Amino acid sequence: MFQWALTFLIVAIVAGLLGFSGIAGAATNIAWLLFIVGLVLAVIFFIRGRRPTL
Repeated sequence: MFQWALTFLIVAIVAGLLGFSGIAGAATNIAWLLFIVGLVLAVIFFIRGRRPTL
């Protein structure tokens, strides 16, 4: 998730530098959403930990 978030963030920065504000805004929102989802999943997996299967 974090890799995709970073990819969309780079796309947003490049689009913003080139003047494509609509694409930059959409890519920023997607990057933010993917970052939050990745963070939530990381916390869930950290809390769950590795338990032995029965």
